[in-house]
Order: sequence, then structure tokens, then C-alpha cells
Amino acid sequence: VVSGDASFRRYFRLHHTGGTYIAVDAPPEKENSRPFVAIAQALYAHGVHVPETIAYDFDLGFMLLSDLGDTLLRPCLNDDTVHDLYQQAMRELVTIQGCPSPQNYPLPPYDRPRLMTEMALFKEWFVAQYLALTLSDEEIALIDDTCQHIAENVAQQPNVFVHRDYHSRNLMLVNDGVLGVIDFQDAVIGAITYDLVSLLRDAYVEWPQQRVVDWVEDFRNLLQQQGQIPQVSQAQFLAWFDYMGAQRHLKVVGIFARLSLRDGKHGYLNDIPLVFKYLLNEIKDYPALDRFYQWLCTRIVPVYVAKYPQASDMLKAYL
Repeated sequence: VVSGDASFRRYFRLHHTGGTYIAVDAPPEKENSRPFVAIAQALYAHGVHVPETIAYDFDLGFMLLSDLGDTLLRPCLNDDTVHDLYQQAMRELVTIQGCPSPQNYPLPPYDRPRLMTEMALFKEWFVAQYLALTLSDEEIALIDDTCQHIAENVAQQPNVFVHRDYHSRNLMLVNDGVLGVIDFQDAVIGAITYDLVSLLRDAYVEWPQQRVVDWVEDFRNLLQQQGQIPQVSQAQFLAWFDYMGAQRHLKVVGIFARLSLRDGKHGYLNDIPLVFKYLLNEIKDYPALDRFYQWLCTRIVPVYVAKYPQASDMLKAYL
């Protein structure tokens, strides 16, 4: 068995005289494999190093894929390697963003209603369920108005092919240092900074803020060199990145709480402190988000740290 993910899919390595393959058991009543196959084929045809779909049976929920090995990017990242590996990952991301939508599976739009639905997970699962807080009408309005403002900002960004989970546990180092890409079945058409946030503000590894800002600028330059975006200033692009980060991290905090409470996957609780820190850093310098920032610091952080003391080191600057 190959290690799984947060879904109901199971992965097995098959040894054959010609090498190895990955067999996937994706129960059809729990998982729809059609998007995975359609997106894999589109990315593969576009020159992205994703698993090749060799065979599949949608009714039984089985797939046979080429094997990209076991070397995830995450354990390979350190202070010395991260710059070159992230440059490689950003170049690959530019390629992904240029991939056309699969002909047999039009990618869903990552539009305002969807952005709002995702951010609502923070209020529903983290605040109300995990922290067991009852919010006033004024607090609910503050959250909802902030989410609306974030969604409107994100909706103004150029739209591209979005992997939707582009981070160090879904990137692999394959033979000869080629970067392999997995777990793309939730791809959408959405904001140009979404996957960059996933990569640079990874829920599983943190880098100094200035390095992240420098990499964001590297990516902006890469996009402009390739003619992928109109002229946009460094400050504007960084604001896009921060607002997109705020949307993603509101969602992820909610999802990690839900994975624990609903699905019994409690390990994700360990990843909330860093994600929450990202969220606070992303919103603290934008005047339109200041009321929400102050509310998080005074109302939410103390309750969270009291419930989960392990978060105090990560969040002590905000208490």
C-alpha cells in the first residue's frame, strides 16, 4: 500500500517485469474518478509530468497509473535546496496555468459564490464547532462582510488553470530531478495566485516572510516574461497574493477542523497553528481588513490557544 491522502482513495504499488505501476481503488459511491482521468490526460498532453493513465474502470472505481516513485518534495526542502526547487516548481506552475481545460470535462469556475462557500467553513467548522463559540449578529456580519470583500478582490485577478493543491506533499522528485505533479483532480479555472499561495505558504513547511516575498516577485517576473499577465506592479501582485492567501487559509482552517470533527482525522489539528499564523500575517497590513484582524486577535486567538495550547508558540505575537 502506498500512503494515501485525505480522501477515500487507496493506492497500491504493482510490481511487474516492466517496472512498477500504481493501482488506485476509488470507491465509485465515494469518489468520482472521471475528473482525475480527464485532467490527468489534459496535463499529460500539455507536457506536465503527471501520472499517465494506463487503464481505468469508472463503474468499479479502479485506475492503473504510471508510477512517479516515493520522493515527495517536502523532505527534500531545506535552507540550501528550497530556492532552486521552488524556482523549478514555479516554472512548472506557469506551464500548468497555460493548460487548456479538458475537452471532455470543462473545469468548474472558481467564482465568487464558490470562494464564499469555502470561506464559510471557517465560521461553521472552526469557530462554531471546534471552538464552540456563539457569535453575535455584529460578529457574523463582520466575518461575512470581510469574506465578501476578499472574494471581490480575488475575482479581479486574471483566471488560469488552477491545480488547487499545489504544495510540497503533492510535488515529487522523479528520475533526473524532474518535478512530478499529483493530486490535481479538483482543478478549476480561477485566480492566477492561488497555486502560488499553496506552494509558498505551505501548510506543512514555513519559510521566512522576506524569502516568500522575493519568490512572489520571481513568479511575477516569470509571468511577465512569458506574456502570461498584463503589466502589474510588484505591490499589486503581492496584494493579490495576500488576499488569495487569506481566502485559502480561512478555508483551510475550517477544513482541518472538519477533518478532525467529522472524519476523525485528528492529525490535521497540528497543522492549524501555522495556517492561522499565515492568515493573520496576510491581513494585518491592509486597512480594509483591519477590523477583522483586530477581532481575530482579541476574540479568536485567545480562545483557540486556550483550547489548543500547542498553538501558543506560533501565535504568541498576536495575543
